[in-house]
Amino acid sequence: MEETINIVLIDHQQLFREGVKRVLQSESSFNIVASSDNYSVVSALLDSQQIDVLLIDINILMENKEEIKEGILERSEGSKVIVLSTEGEENYVTEAVLLGVDGYLLKEMDIYSFITAIKAVHEGQSYIHPVITGPLIEGYRKLTMGEEETTVRRPTHLYTNRECEVLQLLTDGQSNRKIAETLNISEKTVKNHVSSLFKKMQVNDRTQAVVIAIKNNWVSL
Repeated sequence: MEETINIVLIDHQQLFREGVKRVLQSESSFNIVASSDNYSVVSALLDSQQIDVLLIDINILMENKEEIKEGILERSEGSKVIVLSTEGEENYVTEAVLLGVDGYLLKEMDIYSFITAIKAVHEGQSYIHPVITGPLIEGYRKLTMGEEETTVRRPTHLYTNRECEVLQLLTDGQSNRKIAETLNISEKTVKNHVSSLFKKMQVNDRTQAVVIAIKNNWVSL
């Protein structure tokens, strides 16, 4: 029997919220516990209802970040927080990731990707929309600017030397073709290295891989 995922949806925009609610209700494994424009609903549910996934608008997250950090991210084992954002709000992404959110989705995403991302996060993966990669890396660079240079610890105990090189170049924003030129190898070989990295890191795309690499100081910025 398919596991039920209890979801709480918090967003200021009623039309968007109702549309997402209908989409989620079409998925048999999703149970919509609550849908509201006010975070206080979450506070009331925390002690009485298991929340598997909290879908929350980025602005509401920022307004209640300390409460969310202490109430869910640090206390509620098994509860996942996924941010809902629109293009143009990328200035919040670094702060949200540092806060400890498990996913960062764009409201413009297609329905299939949206549902897949929620399931992936519930299963323990992180999901950061690919559009966010650039602003996220830039945000980390600004945070570390002027600080003592962080020691990069290449994860050679987990991945091959070549995979570590590829991971660094992914962080630098290079395409597969550019990586192939940089390393003087074929594009097919690059794709094989990237695929191997994704499998070992248990991620689905380069954005997720880059986020993990940055958090663990495996790459230089």
